[in-house]
Amino acid sequence: MLLNTPVCDFGWKAPDFTLKDPDGNSFTMSECVGDKGLLIAFICNHCPYVQAVGDRLAADTSLLIFEGFGVLAVMSNDYHSVPADAPRKMKDFSQLYGFEFPYLVDEDQVVGKTYGAVCTPDFFGLNNKGELQYRGRLDDAGFHDPTGRKTELLDAMQLIAETGRGPEEQIPSIGCSIKWSN
Repeated sequence: MLLNTPVCDFGWKAPDFTLKDPDGNSFTMSECVGDKGLLIAFICNHCPYVQAVGDRLAADTSLLIFEGFGVLAVMSNDYHSVPADAPRKMKDFSQLYGFEFPYLVDEDQVVGKTYGAVCTPDFFGLNNKGELQYRGRLDDAGFHDPTGRKTELLDAMQLIAETGRGPEEQIPSIGCSIKWSN
């Protein structure tokens, strides 16, 4: 199912959480907020939308990390019904794209539900106070040739670092629905 993310609720205080990566290492959201802010990306392995942006997501987040942002990815899908999203496969997926950020398992789906994540990819750009300032797409390329793409997420995060506030105009991300357990 194809879904669009809701519009940004500017200033919404992101709830703290602790999740583990596939190796069992714990990461707490509030401890990962960088000096300039935090990007939380709800992604999964099997989604063709995530696969289409994987290389660009890796490149953009690498730059964000270098600039002093925290970056976390959360996999909230019910991987028992979608085995392609199982934790052991998350490690392979992360290595395939060269992700430099923790890719975390939302086993009970509480984080995805608490954040109101609806699809993969679903991006939450927070300022350094943990307040939501961006809820949009990665860029304008989608499945197309990324040459000359408009780096909407990267630009928004850099604006948040400068001003504490995201851009007024944001285009929602689009992707596959999160696979909730019954």
